[in-house]
Amino acid sequence: MQHEQEEPAGPPAEKLQIVNPATEELITSVPVTTPEEVDRAVARATAAQSEWAALPPADRARLLRRFASAVDGHIEELGVLEMREAGHPLGNACWEASNVRDLLDYAAGGVERLTGAQIPVAGGVNLTFAEPLGVVAVIAPWNFPMPIAAWGTAPALAAGNAVLLKPAETTPLTALRLAELALEAGLPEGLFQVLPGEGPVTGTALVEHPRVAKVVFTGSTAVGKRIMAQCAASVKRVTLELGGKSPNIVFADADLERAAAAAPGSFLDNTGQDCCARSRILVHRSVHDRFLELLEPAVHAFRAGDPADSTTSMGPLISAPHRERVRGYVPEDTPALIRGTVPEGPGYWYPATVLGGTAGERAAVEEIFGPVAVVVPFDDEDEAVRLANDTDYGLSGSIWTRDSARALRLSRAVAAGNLSVNSHSSVRYSTPFGGYKQSGLGRELGPGALAAFTETKNVFISTEESQ
Repeated sequence: MQHEQEEPAGPPAEKLQIVNPATEELITSVPVTTPEEVDRAVARATAAQSEWAALPPADRARLLRRFASAVDGHIEELGVLEMREAGHPLGNACWEASNVRDLLDYAAGGVERLTGAQIPVAGGVNLTFAEPLGVVAVIAPWNFPMPIAAWGTAPALAAGNAVLLKPAETTPLTALRLAELALEAGLPEGLFQVLPGEGPVTGTALVEHPRVAKVVFTGSTAVGKRIMAQCAASVKRVTLELGGKSPNIVFADADLERAAAAAPGSFLDNTGQDCCARSRILVHRSVHDRFLELLEPAVHAFRAGDPADSTTSMGPLISAPHRERVRGYVPEDTPALIRGTVPEGPGYWYPATVLGGTAGERAAVEEIFGPVAVVVPFDDEDEAVRLANDTDYGLSGSIWTRDSARALRLSRAVAAGNLSVNSHSSVRYSTPFGGYKQSGLGRELGPGALAAFTETKNVFISTEESQ
């Protein structure tokens, strides 16, 4: 998953240059956070966290709801910022801002329900307490800057922690604005801080800081492995949401019209820059040709264009280097089954592309993180499962069939953390999200999200009479 930008070849930058990927125009520059500033931010967060954790749970929940209300009052402003720095269509970007609001509201509902347990034991009473970890570092990606930042931030705050958020180098603007809204809502100074900077400098300083209790990282598997190794030195807790190469399995008995109409959104949404993208379309051989006939007009209808235009379905890729990575999977002489169109002129555009191929080809097994899918035929259910699982990843996937028993069999057989039947829905703030294998470690979202940011303390109280 190409969430993080490549490590800089030269000396650390003093400012991040924020560029509109649809126009290639410079929006602004943002000062980077030095390791010394990280240290000071951790000190501020530590002090604020003690104050925050001491508040009555109802008061913490009320402040988080006020934060959610502040976000709700600035949905369009946040959406425009996201559109400009990430190239997302405006409607999508506003939805992402509303998702931050919903995540904060959902997390606030858990504050007063973060309970321990009374465990029957001999000779006394045994209690458990769910206590906050302290200071949590959230390292967010550029593909969905607002929602994924909130996946870690909202439950961590709700559980009584302070949060230091490092946004991706290319997309810090919405994060900085969210931090301002948190202060306006009344959250304590220093509790939620945004630290822009490069991963190898600012990110490393956060990950290796001895007073940071947990790291939540979304990004590439390669960077995730390095962060996990860095956290091991101090036995620091870590949640990792990494790469994906998700299958879209279409059986002969599926509603082909519906499956084909839904397929473009599964790998073209956010211009394919989605770890859950169903970029491996596995189709039963008997309906392979018919599925492609239905897929072609659906792909062409997924229009690429100006993100501010309400008819636009797909914006540009995030940067010129990332566009070159995507192009590397589709050499110019590669025949395409389907190829869309993109605007001429400035912008990091790449057309929707559907390739034919076999399971072992590079484009069919590696995460491209762009608007490219490969259609691979299969002959029976066993082969479909084997192809679906023949990857280092296991994040998401879809199964299209009218046979409910087959749907259940495949759901148990496919090694992935999030599966959809006759749908491509992967993420809801009310359900757990995470991957198998090299797609990550731990789960985010859902009813257990707050617990992932707590320590369990066990207390035994003797009731025996003293002699």
